[in-house]
Amino acid sequence: MEKAHLHQIHPVLPVQNLLAALFFYVHKLGFEIAFADDPKVPTYAGLRRGDIEIHLRFQNTGKSLKTAVKPNLRIVTQNIESLYIEFEAKEILKGQIQIVNTDWGTKEFTIYDLDKNALTFYSNL
Repeated sequence: MEKAHLHQIHPVLPVQNLLAALFFYVHKLGFEIAFADDPKVPTYAGLRRGDIEIHLRFQNTGKSLKTAVKPNLRIVTQNIESLYIEFEAKEILKGQIQIVNTDWGTKEFTIYDLDKNALTFYSNL
């Protein structure tokens, strides 16, 4: 029997307003919509940019979502400086977001989507 090979991962992020999240990911982060379960009122959708795919799932706005520990996706990125400049031009880099060199040998920056899910873009030094 041939050994299993893991070759992709599609993380699912919880969002409170799927349409607003889709707009943010498409118009601010440069993703394309891969699919949605409903074209008018989706509750589940997938987005692609480059070789990655992220899925978004609507969740009720109850207290459990607001106080839940939020995911932090670490996305390996080529030409991280170009991505930083792209996001800077779209005015999504809030506060003191800078590219930093870490003690663990990466160059990275982190942004947060509308639901406070963290997206860390990084490359090895």
